[in-house]
Amino acid sequence: MAENTGTATLTIKGKTYELPMHSPTNGPDVIDIRKLYAQADVFTYDPGFTSTAACDSTITFIDGDKGELLHRGYPIDQLASQSHYLEVCYLLFYGELPSAEELEKFESLVTNHTMIHEQMHNFFRGFRRDAHPMATMVGVVGAMSAFYHDSTDINDAHQREVASIRLIAKMPTIAAMAYKYSIGQPFVYPRNDLDYAANFLHMCFSVPAETYNVNPIMARAMDRIFTLHADHEQNASTSTVRLASSSGANPFACIAAGIACLWGPAHGGANQACLEMLREIGTVDRIPEFIARAKDKDDPFRLMGFGHRVYKNFDPRAKVMKESADEVLDLMGVEDNPTLQVAKELERVALEDPYFKEKKLYPNVDFYSGIILDAMGFPTSMFTPIFALARTVGWISQWKEQLADPQLKIGRPRQLYLGETARNYVDIEKR
Repeated sequence: MAENTGTATLTIKGKTYELPMHSPTNGPDVIDIRKLYAQADVFTYDPGFTSTAACDSTITFIDGDKGELLHRGYPIDQLASQSHYLEVCYLLFYGELPSAEELEKFESLVTNHTMIHEQMHNFFRGFRRDAHPMATMVGVVGAMSAFYHDSTDINDAHQREVASIRLIAKMPTIAAMAYKYSIGQPFVYPRNDLDYAANFLHMCFSVPAETYNVNPIMARAMDRIFTLHADHEQNASTSTVRLASSSGANPFACIAAGIACLWGPAHGGANQACLEMLREIGTVDRIPEFIARAKDKDDPFRLMGFGHRVYKNFDPRAKVMKESADEVLDLMGVEDNPTLQVAKELERVALEDPYFKEKKLYPNVDFYSGIILDAMGFPTSMFTPIFALARTVGWISQWKEQLADPQLKIGRPRQLYLGETARNYVDIEKR
């Protein structure tokens, strides 16, 4: 718990209250209002909780003005360019970068738990063949608590650890199976001789009829997508996981809740919206028309994949993702793909246009991840499931941290009630 570093004075109806203040290691000071209701009989009002710190955390820090994202203090661009996803998972889980021996043991543990219970295959087949992969993932992840009873006791440290490993290990298998089911192809079992990202690509794109070799450029790009989406502080889905967890729900239910929240187009659907916009533009010659519309205040059209709600300067994840996008597009070629042609030209125009420079509307991580996933051959319906796969480690890390917090209380936001005051029931004959 943070120590008091001063007080803030609040005057309400002529009466003064002294509120404790806390200073974080990074970010703005925080006014502690926990006793305000008891002392002054007032609530604070903060729709969307955009000015409210709901928890202590040591995992991820974002400075939107500086364009900074740190995991346990390490800049995301260093982790994405010099590390790999499972090492970042270890860092988020345990707080420090692993030694070579620790990393080898952790990778082996994850790799050897990628298979799911065989009876879960029948669960997949209960969905309609045209079910959205996110609908399938919400159901299947929630149902894991029905298959893995030995890791649902949140008060048992060993069971919490087992559940964490199971989720990070099995999520690629579940996502790949959801994809295979949606396109009518047979499920592909995981392979222990492949790394995390390559194994996922193999489960998605291989078929029993022929050998599929994972291109290392593709695998590296996939690993970076996972790494750059691993955690993002107290966003909507992470807050959902924490809120569900505060009730004592089992870990699989909590992560399923996070997946459901991520499904919302305002959260996890940004890269899908970006691809749909590129397809709406259609051809390179139409780009000036859409640029003009984006600048027109009276036109509701928005350029998706540019700028960010949190990052007011630039998205620190975008630079590394752009490198992977360039590598993948060079590998796949853009000459025969109008969507990728539009993406490359739109990126060039936006980076050179004074309007976008002034507004700091730079391409963000969703712009680049969307075109990478499209070039790999994923349909847009798989973009958010891949996001959920990558974010699972962040959700689990936040879940574990919360359960260890001695200040943990069940989440219970208040409200500004604007409805009717008390009134008497009227018999139906008199209405």
